[in-house]
Amino acid sequence: MAATTIPALFESALCDAGDRVWLRTDAGQWSYGEAHERILAAAGALAQRGAGRGEIVLATTHNTADHLFMWLGLMYLGAIFVPVNPRSSEAELAALVEQVTPKLVLGDEQVAALAQAPAAAPQPTGPAHPDDPAVLIPTSGTTGRSKLVTQTQRAYAMAGEGFPWWMELGSDDRLMTSLPLFHINAPAYSVLGSVAARAGLVLLERFSASTFLQSARRHGATEFNSIGAMLEILMRQPERPDDADTPLRLCYTGPSPTRERQLEIERRLGLRIVCGYALSETPYGTIWARGTRPYGTLGSTRQHPSLGAINEARVIGDGVAVGAGEVGELQLRNPVVMRGYWGMPEETERVLLPGGWLRTGDLVRDEGDGTYTFIGREKDIIRRRGENLAPVEVEDVLMAHGGVAEAAVVGVASDLSEEDVKAFVVPAPGSAEVDLADVRRWAAERLSAFKVPRYVELVAELPHTATGRVAKHELPAGLTGNETDFETTDHADRRRSVP
Repeated sequence: MAATTIPALFESALCDAGDRVWLRTDAGQWSYGEAHERILAAAGALAQRGAGRGEIVLATTHNTADHLFMWLGLMYLGAIFVPVNPRSSEAELAALVEQVTPKLVLGDEQVAALAQAPAAAPQPTGPAHPDDPAVLIPTSGTTGRSKLVTQTQRAYAMAGEGFPWWMELGSDDRLMTSLPLFHINAPAYSVLGSVAARAGLVLLERFSASTFLQSARRHGATEFNSIGAMLEILMRQPERPDDADTPLRLCYTGPSPTRERQLEIERRLGLRIVCGYALSETPYGTIWARGTRPYGTLGSTRQHPSLGAINEARVIGDGVAVGAGEVGELQLRNPVVMRGYWGMPEETERVLLPGGWLRTGDLVRDEGDGTYTFIGREKDIIRRRGENLAPVEVEDVLMAHGGVAEAAVVGVASDLSEEDVKAFVVPAPGSAEVDLADVRRWAAERLSAFKVPRYVELVAELPHTATGRVAKHELPAGLTGNETDFETTDHADRRRSVP
């Protein structure tokens, strides 16, 4: 019988494994029973502050036990949580508060205070219903306004049940994550996956390549989740003879490396990599089927361990399904597709199609055997450091600088994986010289770090379409040699003139 809410999933684990150590951090450890007490205490304190079913609570979210118990306490109450990247600027945070009008806004001090609250009274599984909104996941939108993916209690519970089955994990495993709790991967797969498996959870405050393997040894971790450049960053650490001498046996990652690179990583780290694909809009995407090794692919559709085949995929090109070997947009249909983008009916209508299909905006090749290979993103979204960002948001900030008349932001290939951010800037009228370092500082003061361009190139003009839009497809692809790279050299005062 599948669990349909987050509290129901945790309660079932509590019955089976109450005395077993569940959560391990560098600050301490908690059994399932001890964690349950902390969750109920947080829920009671939050209820006294006005949180309840359907009420929105926003908080900057760190990878700590206090923040994890706070989130689960809100789930027991049936509240709607908006997790915020702690690196968000004040302007970004203020805009998000205005967008969702939360009942409560919690800072770090308020979250820490919840840890001191006495255990309180909510019913074991709380008032949440399976299809109630559980989390509004902030993602970048093409309008510059955050798109808030409205995900349900059911989606998180079913993701937790599916993950250990897909990965062949059991109660003796310890799932380790350094991925942020303000995304879907860590809470849905690592946190709730460990609960579903009655396994242990190792929560690291942040990813540190130099100490990652040491953390795995110290906490006895057997599995970890990686996204984006994490594996490549690990591989760039000085090689040591004991790199494979850890309890780690499994890694879940995406996107898929090449076959040769994957085998090289597996040999050095002494583990097996399982590749998959999902998105905030549905945690049921694709994954390598148990026992298969379709190198370089996204795998096949994820299914549920007890409900069976609940997930369908199709590849659409020019409005029709493509054939084997052809490329089109991947679309998915399953019970855990998001309810929509909070307060954005037009954006929602663009991606939620009649019949329950979700447009992913990602282009894949249908391999004809039930597996899919990622080709690229149809959306104008840049993927950097495990984050999605909308170029228009960065462009708006750059164009607010007095020395910039127009800007275009694009993704360029990164030497780690995913993409880096490059900005083309046109100087303001009458200003042939621009201090690019000052322009970049301007952006850094107003944007999260992952959104700040690494490369800035000064140009006399940008190409435009007949309707006046910037024709980004006409911009030079990749690096031209005329850009300034702000991550490799000192640019305390770098002035550039229009070439």
